[in-house]
Amino acid sequence: MSFKIDRRRFLTGAAVASTSALAGCFDPLLQQDSQVRGFLAKANDLTYRAQRLLLGSDHLAREFSASEIRQPMRPNGVTNPQDADYLALAGRSFETYALEIGGLVERPGRFSLAELRAMPARTQITRHDCVEGWSCIAAWTGTPLGPLLDQVGVKPQARYVVFSCFDTLENGFTGPVRYYESIDLLDARHPQTILAYGMNGQALPVANGAPLRVRVERQLGYKMAKYIRAITLADSLTAFGEGQGGYWEDRGYEWFAGI
Repeated sequence: MSFKIDRRRFLTGAAVASTSALAGCFDPLLQQDSQVRGFLAKANDLTYRAQRLLLGSDHLAREFSASEIRQPMRPNGVTNPQDADYLALAGRSFETYALEIGGLVERPGRFSLAELRAMPARTQITRHDCVEGWSCIAAWTGTPLGPLLDQVGVKPQARYVVFSCFDTLENGFTGPVRYYESIDLLDARHPQTILAYGMNGQALPVANGAPLRVRVERQLGYKMAKYIRAITLADSLTAFGEGQGGYWEDRGYEWFAGI
């Protein structure tokens, strides 16, 4: 159907356009303006509801054949974290890495990389769409996030899954900030949402987010947090960063960023 063909282009264009229009949010005066923040929040909520209506909870992102992987996955953003705790883990090939899952869960847990790799896995060849305007097809292998959340027992009041990361980014307003990102439980339980530890048949490279990154295939690239340190289940995003749901969202980007 032509609607299915055009919908992805429409949503991607709308997300990029809204991000471009929000460039003014980098002005510190606008950042302090609660009326502007309120307007953006309402706009994001409207976009979220519209995209949820169009996408549906079970709609799958397109998957490709191996022959369509024509280049290595392009790294971007932070590609080699220099944080001391990350360097210590990388120096031992992440043998002592453990993913912490806590917050609104019945059984907080820690999972080593070996334990994650031993869980049922999914490999998917998908297209990464960056808000900068480029795309790249790669094969990702990892454990589906939904069943992992079932292991720790998500409490009924939880609404969001928050990813805390090892990489630190400079912020001219408040100083260094560690990257974080969030999704809702609908996307967390989507069958294509995985914690990826492999890429193109190899271990996930440091430049692409080792030891673990999330793949949320129906959203723009900045939602797919790299270098994941911990996962927190929460009923609100106000306690994280500046309360907008992610490092880039705190700087004016759209929270849902669906495509």
